[in-house]
Amino acid sequence: MVVALVTIFIIGYFFIAMEHPFKINKTATALTLGTFLWTFFVFCEQSFVGSAATSSDLALIAKDGWHGFIGDHLIENLGETAEIVFFLLGAMTIVTLIEDYQGFRVITDKITTTDKKKLLWVISILTFFLSALLDNMTTAIVMIALLRKLIADQKERWLYAGMVILAANAGGAWSPIGDVTTIMLWIGGQVTTVNIIVKTIIASLVCMVVPVLIVGPMLKGDIERPAESNSGVEVPVRLRKLILFMGIGALIFVPIFKTITHLPPYLGMLFGLAILWMTTEIISRKYEKSGHKLPTAVSTLEHIDTPTILFFLGILMAVSCLKVAGILGTLATGLNSAFGTEAPGFFFIDLIIGVLSSVVDNVPLVAASMGMYPLGDGAIFDVNHPFWEFLAYCAGTGGSLLIIGSAAGVAVMGMEKIDFIWYLKKISWLALAGYIAGALVFMLMDVTLFEEIEWLRNLA
Repeated sequence: MVVALVTIFIIGYFFIAMEHPFKINKTATALTLGTFLWTFFVFCEQSFVGSAATSSDLALIAKDGWHGFIGDHLIENLGETAEIVFFLLGAMTIVTLIEDYQGFRVITDKITTTDKKKLLWVISILTFFLSALLDNMTTAIVMIALLRKLIADQKERWLYAGMVILAANAGGAWSPIGDVTTIMLWIGGQVTTVNIIVKTIIASLVCMVVPVLIVGPMLKGDIERPAESNSGVEVPVRLRKLILFMGIGALIFVPIFKTITHLPPYLGMLFGLAILWMTTEIISRKYEKSGHKLPTAVSTLEHIDTPTILFFLGILMAVSCLKVAGILGTLATGLNSAFGTEAPGFFFIDLIIGVLSSVVDNVPLVAASMGMYPLGDGAIFDVNHPFWEFLAYCAGTGGSLLIIGSAAGVAVMGMEKIDFIWYLKKISWLALAGYIAGALVFMLMDVTLFEEIEWLRNLA
């Protein structure tokens, strides 16, 4: 059973990674993988009961029967997955509404410099903090749209686009709403809002700054801007600002909502969307009388990136099957035996997960980690343990090592048609330098490491 499930999982991931050569959308593969794994697992009762089942599993099977056991776990895991899916749906709708109202132009119109070095710093810093407020994929899309207005030469734009990927992933890693993996850890209760920000922002900043410091001296002269072109419906400036500030305010409100009410974050996100939805309905109705046709949440939902949401659904359900089958628990035992659960052992576990996230999607890797080390009585890693904080950093920034290793990278690759090999030669080594530098900073700042390693404690 174990070999079969793992083999199916690996084959599914191979097709996800080879999405472009095979011309099969990764969402279709992920949904197939998630549903097929559970379907196969339902026929593995004897193997599961005979080898992988725990005493609590056996008790549930004896009480509810095998199909009742499967049904209970499906409902439980679907509930956990739905929290993330609805959170992403709300966030993507809010951000797309801001884009539809040209709200981001309020920011991009302020950038006037043509100096290559200054522009690199401006783009990287803006991407870093914008990604923390929005999410790394959306920020990358917005920044590429900006770069097209700023840089005419495509090859020159590719370099800045590569730096956008690094900055977007680094910026998303330290914010509870900036990267889907950090969102997962935050929603799952592994980390809290203030703690994840305080513990990872410096390491993430170093991860972004180091590549910029390396590339900056290589850039000489000014950029050549493309010719101005105006097309589409112009949204009044005051409405752009209104929707921008309301949208970002709704996103910032989510962690505040969770802290005050202790309710799941997706409720706060949907509440913010509801307020923005009503606002755009009123605005659209008012301006329609004067001949203007402005978007609403209804029109925005028509072009939301639904395949991405369904991809997360499929992949998280696939991982949940491996968790219920006991495979992730076995993997956790193996990692614990190899590296240990004390510092610096668990740091190496996170570093490996980060590197792997550049090859396979970081979402299932983090989901697997959450399944391998569950919270609760007897938990190996409790809430706000450095393992979870460092995992947020590694999984968020490790995907930058390859252009297909993160949602931001895939989005930029599709928009700019960046070649995989070009990124590997020009950007990957910069991503690795930033990744290692940020990791070292995190470990040196963490008191757990000093407590566990005698020579570091003496040095301090």
